[in-house]
Amino acid sequence: MYKHTMVGVVTVCAAALLAPAVGTSSAAPATVHAQPVAQRQPAVPVLVDCLWHPEVRPADFMLACGDGNSRLASLRWTAWNANSATATGVNWVNDCKPYCAAGKFHSFPVTVRLDSAQTWKRHPQLRQYGEITLTYPGARPDKFQHTVTYPLWN
Repeated sequence: MYKHTMVGVVTVCAAALLAPAVGTSSAAPATVHAQPVAQRQPAVPVLVDCLWHPEVRPADFMLACGDGNSRLASLRWTAWNANSATATGVNWVNDCKPYCAAGKFHSFPVTVRLDSAQTWKRHPQLRQYGEITLTYPGARPDKFQHTVTYPLWN
């Protein structure tokens, strides 16, 4: 008797577990379909930081991930859209004199522009900016041009 009861219990449990998966035609409207990837992507690209975190309108951004000798701070974003992003802020740069560990940081007003949005290889559901351009309206670090453009990591 016990064996017969146990088979019945297992059968009922299996049926109960399978019922939602099978469903009926009347349950069809309640079915949730995943959106295509293109519809799930955010409207704007992200800026990927040194720790591979996606950011939108960050207040600070490290340019020199390896040694920390150049970073952007006090960023005020005036635009951030699918094509580009623009901000003003300060670029803190180590003069590395006489060498970087003994150098001093100097601040330079800067305009920042992000461009070249592309699919982020690490997270294909996101788009990231691929290029950063820094424009120094006045003083700038030694050996820097008035405008410099760097590729961003992907």
